Amino acid sequence: MAHASKTTRGVVLTLIGGTCWGFSGTCAKFLMDGYGVDPVWLVCVRQFFASWLFLALAAAVPADRERLGGLVRELGRGARTVALVAVTAACMMVNSVCYIVTVKVTNSATATVLQTLALVVLMVYSCVGARRGPRRRELAGLALALGGTFLIATGGDPTHLAMPAAGLAWGLATCLTYALYSAVPEGLLRRWGSPAVNGVTMLVSGTVLLVATRPWESVPAFDAAGVAGVVAIVVVGTFLAYALYMQGVKDLGPLRASMLGTSEPIAATVFSALWLGTAFAPTDLAGFAMIIAMVYLTA
Repeated sequence: MAHASKTTRGVVLTLIGGTCWGFSGTCAKFLMDGYGVDPVWLVCVRQFFASWLFLALAAAVPADRERLGGLVRELGRGARTVALVAVTAACMMVNSVCYIVTVKVTNSATATVLQTLALVVLMVYSCVGARRGPRRRELAGLALALGGTFLIATGGDPTHLAMPAAGLAWGLATCLTYALYSAVPEGLLRRWGSPAVNGVTMLVSGTVLLVATRPWESVPAFDAAGVAGVVAIVVVGTFLAYALYMQGVKDLGPLRASMLGTSEPIAATVFSALWLGTAFAPTDLAGFAMIIAMVYLTA
């Protein structure tokens, strides 16, 4: 009975977490199109303020509080840990900027689906690291990924692009940087836990952007809806999305959670269509479906 309850909780939290992520991209599009928010400004504000929520979460849970203290002490004496945190923060920063720029140039659904292609990059990395060839399911997933990307990029007509070339380039950069960001902090996460690692790396990334961009000098002219959008993307689209999804991973395991995490591109598509009135061609939807199916084959 307890196991069934834990599984049910994991399913619900993973679906809500993925939906929050899907909301995040659509909310970013709303802020950029409606208020002229600069993508780097948004990434800076989002990461800096979300970092304090992750640190507060880590401090509130005894086990995570101990890990956070250990990570901070290790940063004071271990050059390798400092380097790993710095590289993780850099990967997070670059990936976030690439993703938000892709959202700006295209839409949140397209950006989210293109980011999902990182699973293909990680699959290739896994095959090379294990010195093995891809399995049949992985080859089928690769074919679906390539076919889905082709449909999204060209609308089924190879003689022209159905999306801006810059959007495709930024989307593929998002895919590559997300794969890198997923692989680099594995040791940190295993040792120190996700609340501490995310809090510290987001604080580093957000602080670097804060110093570099001085966001207080270029605050957009927000009305109440704009302020609500910024708060929502920090609290709902970043903090809650990750916290709920990671609890789902603990309850279900990474494989089942990653499959349920496909609620993110689905939610991004629904939010974009209903909230922002984004129109999707049948080839877009077919491409989205193929890439989501790829997740089930390669996860």
